[in-house]
Amino acid sequence: MNMTTKTNRPAGLVAIDREMARQHADAIASYEAAGPMAARAAASLKKTGRLLLIGMGGSHAVNRAVEPLYRGLGIDAIAIPLSEQLGQPLPIAGRTIFVTSQSGESAEVVRWFNETGGTPETFGLTLEAGSFLARTTPSLVGSGGTELAFAATRSLTVTLALHLAILTALGEDPAAALAVLDGPEDHDIAAALAALENVATVVTSGRRLQGIAEALALGLTELSRRPCFSLEGGQLRHGPMEMLGPEIGVVLFRGLDETAALVTAMAISAVESGAPVILFDASGLSPVAGAVTIRFAPATGLAVIFAMLPVAQQLMVGFAEARVDNAGTPVRSTKITRSE
Repeated sequence: MNMTTKTNRPAGLVAIDREMARQHADAIASYEAAGPMAARAAASLKKTGRLLLIGMGGSHAVNRAVEPLYRGLGIDAIAIPLSEQLGQPLPIAGRTIFVTSQSGESAEVVRWFNETGGTPETFGLTLEAGSFLARTTPSLVGSGGTELAFAATRSLTVTLALHLAILTALGEDPAAALAVLDGPEDHDIAAALAALENVATVVTSGRRLQGIAEALALGLTELSRRPCFSLEGGQLRHGPMEMLGPEIGVVLFRGLDETAALVTAMAISAVESGAPVILFDASGLSPVAGAVTIRFAPATGLAVIFAMLPVAQQLMVGFAEARVDNAGTPVRSTKITRSE
């Protein structure tokens, strides 16, 4: 692996470093400021009992991460890409709708409002108070302004903090999640990067933590320009395991929840295939022999997401830095996607 030194670190990664360094403080500030609008969003959810989460890219990954948390409160929640909602829409009447866009300017966001006009139960989640999204519908706005670096890091954490405010307004105890934001764990990822040194690509997977797996796969792909991707644990089990072997890295996410045993079984199977396996683990269960385990304090919900996400971000940056000279500088994409 050809890790760059601090003196010749690519400008794109320096920009990501800056975003990551401030993400916890901005997330706490976002949570603290979001109370009044979060209460309105929670009131809508209590009235409708149904939630449609729509967004693109990293915003969709956030939606996937919080989808099971709303379902756990008895809300009929579903997260789909905004592009899918435009092309093959679910009914929007009678649903609370969260439209998520860190920039608030994505092409799909603009078109959805132009075509539907929104609804009285539509709320935005964004990082930019002056954006199209924030001007068009009542919105929770994250602190710190628009994320400037290419791959999503701070924007994910801040948007998750906005969801924490909504979940708090719905009656959830935010103490564990806020404690993680206030004192994030530090982890050495050197062994994980070494295990992935010779892989051609990476597949990420989880069960209840599938949203974090999808966020990592997106960042790995954007930064390393390798076709890394994510499959929910059951979907990985149903056939695609045929791809596993020494050249395919596997990154799994296991939390303190009822799906932990299924993640364990997948880790064992992946190790048996010869694939290098990285296990992000906050389950409190025993390590899986043959897997590189990054162990966190046992946790679930947003607490485990906040704990694992910044370490996963470090992994994706390190993986890309070893493979791409100008990692973090997009060559075919833009930070704000204004065309479909």
